[in-house]
Amino acid sequence: MKLTRRTLNRTALHRQLLLRRSTMSPIEAIRRLVAVQGQEINAPYLGLWSRLSGFAHDDLSDMLYGGQVVRGSLLRATQHLTAADDYVWVRPLMQARFSRASQSAFAKVTQGVDRDELAALARRHLTGRTLTRPQLRDLLAERWPEADALALGWLAQSLLAVVHTPPNGIWGRGGATPFTLAEEWIGRPLESTLSPERLVERYLAAFGPAGVKDVQMWSGLSRLREVVEGMPLRRYTDEEGRVLYDLPDAELADEDTPAPVRLLPSFDNLVLAYDDRTRLMADEHRRQVCVGSVTHPVILVDGFVAGMWWLTRTGLRIQPFGALPDEVMAEARRLLEFAGQKEAAIEIAPQC
Repeated sequence: MKLTRRTLNRTALHRQLLLRRSTMSPIEAIRRLVAVQGQEINAPYLGLWSRLSGFAHDDLSDMLYGGQVVRGSLLRATQHLTAADDYVWVRPLMQARFSRASQSAFAKVTQGVDRDELAALARRHLTGRTLTRPQLRDLLAERWPEADALALGWLAQSLLAVVHTPPNGIWGRGGATPFTLAEEWIGRPLESTLSPERLVERYLAAFGPAGVKDVQMWSGLSRLREVVEGMPLRRYTDEEGRVLYDLPDAELADEDTPAPVRLLPSFDNLVLAYDDRTRLMADEHRRQVCVGSVTHPVILVDGFVAGMWWLTRTGLRIQPFGALPDEVMAEARRLLEFAGQKEAAIEIAPQC
């Protein structure tokens, strides 16, 4: 069965809770999304606000303080918020990816550093307490004074499952990144059985139908083709003839379903979930939205990216790719109110 771009678009929006704001709880939504990008402190709050009815800042902050949701490096070795009971099985799946990335990034500046010894020493330093990255870095540098101290801190983060405990990750709060052993904060060990199939199932439930390259782009894992093709999944093709996979009982959305205006934050899950992003945006817009390691906040109009936006000191700035409907301004006003800038100005830049 061939799926049109609009069918893929509407199905993605439906599974991402973006066709209408959902009444599900924030923890249910985070589980639905598998993990919420947390590269920027405020982005998860804005992403959940775009998806949930009546969402408030404390809804997420309370879960971070309570430990139901944790913040740490996860998919693609980047910062995510995820339910604690998902972290314990997703994080071990990522360890090989973490190890390869750290070897590539830090091998030259950590010559002579035994990785197993570093991991064991870092664990001893962190047991029973929380340290900031600079504090842990300095302690490790006592053992390896000739190594790049900054790299030692990052290497420890790659080798150990650590989470960044509150107030890190709370709306508007920055500062030094704290390291806490994930097992101590969550109160249970990480799972030892690796199941990439489980991750593929969760991905498809939240983002499917999708191809193997899409799953790999989202997760940061490689060599998943054999895994995906060995699973009992439904197969489709898109308009370009690419094979897409989905859960056998997952429903497709009607391509004529109306899609409301949404303002999605930097690094939003939806934008980063696919290798082929034409179900969301034109290629020329992708080059403007995804620049190097940065993914800008986007405006969805009729389900597709129609511009970018940024919160500033004075209000909200909009960069349109074409004519925008009045509903964009209305949604921008609602976002400013959520951000505590109800009376701030909205600036619209010339079309690009």
